[in-house]
Amino acid sequence: MPDVCFVGVDTSNYTTSVAVVDEKGQVLANLKAPLPVGAGERGLRQSDALFAHVKNLPGLMDAVRPHLFGRTVVAVGVSARPRDAENSYMPCFLAGVAAARALAAGLSAPVFEFSHQSGHIMAAVSSSGAPASLTESPFGAFHVSGGTTDLLYVTPAGAGFHIEQIGGSADLHAGQAVDRIGVALGLSFPCGPALEKLALEDHGPVPRPKIAVKDGVCHLSGLENLALDLYRGTGSAPTVAAFVFDFLTETLFAMAAWVRQKHPGLPLVFAGGVMSNRGIAAALQKRLCGDVYFAEPAFSADNAAGTALLCRRRFLKN
Repeated sequence: MPDVCFVGVDTSNYTTSVAVVDEKGQVLANLKAPLPVGAGERGLRQSDALFAHVKNLPGLMDAVRPHLFGRTVVAVGVSARPRDAENSYMPCFLAGVAAARALAAGLSAPVFEFSHQSGHIMAAVSSSGAPASLTESPFGAFHVSGGTTDLLYVTPAGAGFHIEQIGGSADLHAGQAVDRIGVALGLSFPCGPALEKLALEDHGPVPRPKIAVKDGVCHLSGLENLALDLYRGTGSAPTVAAFVFDFLTETLFAMAAWVRQKHPGLPLVFAGGVMSNRGIAAALQKRLCGDVYFAEPAFSADNAAGTALLCRRRFLKN
């Protein structure tokens, strides 16, 4: 099947993404445009996110055209919902669905719809160096971002996945905590990269985090208050940043230890924007035994590459 390709579209709450993969599953393009968030703001309303995607998509579609020259687009994939769960819905994904269907109609190509979460998992598996056989049997996945802190049990299901949530946050999500604390420190939203840089600077002693994890369920709502109390007490933004990431590392490790007790030897995959943090990934890699895989940073944060890869799998399966 020479010179064919597959296009993926993803319109999450904070990033517009378009990707292209070839017939062998190689990512030819993974283009992104962030949604604008005002200074001091900690997020976007869905109506504003939807409008921002509508503005971003024409430019991204123009930017992806050079990657399509000399190739035939045989299918288009799109993230149509947040999760593979009943009634999972966010308006921002409507922009991507409309763009994908318009593109496919012009090309007389089929459209395949997936969840945003499935795309994250596929992007992580593909970019992490995991063997292809990983997706042929059950594995565990962490989806850690601004909208999710989910511990998942993933089993193969045709060309995609059956995803069961078996743990996660009972309150605040990890990315929400990072952004709220970062904004309070004067950083621009989204705050993850800047807070990570702060954590690498010289800082004083970092208090040992007292986490709350039981049976795969964590509580993160107290992290914001603990971090801001630490800032008031030390005046050190780098100390606070290091504390935040230590807290999240310990929390994820405890959740991983629990799932490994429940499913001994289960391979684990880490995805989502928070897992772009190389410090957290390195600490978990060192402490967790067995098969543990981390998405590359470009494929940890929101992206359409996983959706394009799922599209390829679905097309070939059909």
